[in-house]
Amino acid sequence: MSKDNKFNSWLLASRPKTLLAAVVPVMVGSALAVSMNKFFLPYSIIALLCSVLIQVGTNFTNDLYDYLKGSDTVKRKGPRRVLASGLISVKEMKLAIILVFGLTFLLGLYLVYSVGILILWVGIFSIFAGIIYTAGPYPLAYNGLGDIFVFIFFGIIGTMGTFYLHTQEISILSFVVSIPVGALITNILVVNNYRDIDEDREANKKTLAVVTGRIFTRWQFILLITLSYLTTILLYINFNYSLWVLLPLFTIPIAGILIRMFYTLNGEELNKTLELSAKFAGMFGLLLSIGLIV
Repeated sequence: MSKDNKFNSWLLASRPKTLLAAVVPVMVGSALAVSMNKFFLPYSIIALLCSVLIQVGTNFTNDLYDYLKGSDTVKRKGPRRVLASGLISVKEMKLAIILVFGLTFLLGLYLVYSVGILILWVGIFSIFAGIIYTAGPYPLAYNGLGDIFVFIFFGIIGTMGTFYLHTQEISILSFVVSIPVGALITNILVVNNYRDIDEDREANKKTLAVVTGRIFTRWQFILLITLSYLTTILLYINFNYSLWVLLPLFTIPIAGILIRMFYTLNGEELNKTLELSAKFAGMFGLLLSIGLIV
């Protein structure tokens, strides 16, 4: 295999279309810090690198263990998986996982040195969670806990952790701001699991969608979008922000398109919904960040 083809294989394994999920919590947490005049750019840069690397490492681990457990088959409707396709070997993927999470840990040491020991435990816990998402004796993704994992780590911990880097504060406000981040990033997983519900059921992969069924998963998708908008209204009413914090409401037409796609598309068509869900989370996060700063 040529170097270009190998690079493209690793790029495919990283799932670049969903990496916005790693950017949004750092962006929103940083914006909240800016709004309080407590922002130090190097902290956000390192946090962003660590966040992206953790997601890439989690994606690599997911690819590896879904392959080893037999979850990735020729029936798969989602984007191509590199191990199942023979593009990358098991040995190469295991080494890549060690390198990615190892680099994450080394970069995080700068934040530990600058901010304190709490960041060390947050980093270790985040890396560990990324591994047990699909690995270990009780993989989260195989036991209906994937949605909770994403909401907590990419929403609450990612956003509040970034805010804490700049302020050394844990506040109710940073928790509230993290809710729409977690909700919309979780919806990326909701679409993924909804698309794969039949294949996951056959592979005994008990995602929340498999456990609760299609009707509940559709309502879950709508509920998480609604929760995101209600949170921005709460920020305006209860936290003394200006009307600018309601900027995310301009994305309501896109939310409508997403919901219609989720209800009408099937199989591989839902990959379009998956991609738009990631972009929607990014747009919402960007507008929320602007609203917090202004």
